[in-house]
Amino acid sequence: MPVIEASDVSKCFGTTRVLQGVSLNVDEGEFFGLFGPNGAGKTTLLRVLTGQLMQDTGTVVTAGVPNTEPIRLKQRVGIVPEAETPPTFLTAQETLELTCMIRGLDDVQSRIERWIRFFDLKEKRDVLCRDLSKGERQKVMLAAAFIHEPGLLLLDEPFINLDPIYQRRVREYLQGVASEGRTVFMCTHILEIAERLCETVAVIHRGRVVEQGRLAEVSRGGGLEEVFLRAVEGEAVA
Repeated sequence: MPVIEASDVSKCFGTTRVLQGVSLNVDEGEFFGLFGPNGAGKTTLLRVLTGQLMQDTGTVVTAGVPNTEPIRLKQRVGIVPEAETPPTFLTAQETLELTCMIRGLDDVQSRIERWIRFFDLKEKRDVLCRDLSKGERQKVMLAAAFIHEPGLLLLDEPFINLDPIYQRRVREYLQGVASEGRTVFMCTHILEIAERLCETVAVIHRGRVVEQGRLAEVSRGGGLEEVFLRAVEGEAVA
C-alpha cells in the first residue's frame, strides 16, 4: 500500500520551473532513495511531500494525509530537512523534550535517554544548540525525527556532518526501521551508503523524474552510480 502518492506535481519559483510533472509512489515498508545532481529539485520535492511547501499543480498524499494538512501530516512522520538546525535557544535535552511534548508521547525521559546514549550526547545535553558543532546539531535533528518511532521517515541528507562511526550507527538503525515494515524516504549524495540501503530508487534531473524502479532492475547489473550517471547524462543528451 502506498504511503507516499505524488501525482503530476509541478512547482515554479518565479519563472523557474523547479518541479515538472513529478509522479511517484512509495510503498509501505520500502527503503526509497531519491537522487539527482545539485539543483535537480530533490529538496523542493521533499518539502512538498512534507507539506512545508505547496505545489502549483498536482496532488500529494503522505502517510494517508494530503499535504494541504501539514500539521496533521507532521504528526505521523519523522522529518530531517536539509541544512536546518534545531532551535538555537534550546539545549539538546530541551529540544527533545519539546519534540516529545508536541507529539504527546509517554515515557519521555526513557525515550530521550535512548537517543542521548545512541548519539553519545550525554556531555552535550545541556549545551545550547547554537553552541553545538554541525555534527552534534545533526545528531539532535536525527534524534528528534526518530524519537516517536514513526511509520514513515523523510530524510534529506541524513548522513551529512556525521563521522563514519555515526554514519554506520544511523545506517544500521534505518535498516532496522525498514525490516520492521516501516518506510524510509531518503535523499543523499552519498551513493555508496545509499546502495547498501535502498531497494527502490528514483533519479530526478531538471525537475523531472528520469528513472525509477527497483534498484536491482534499473541497475542492469551495475551499481547505483551507473544508474545515476546514465539517467542524468541521457537526459542531458535528450
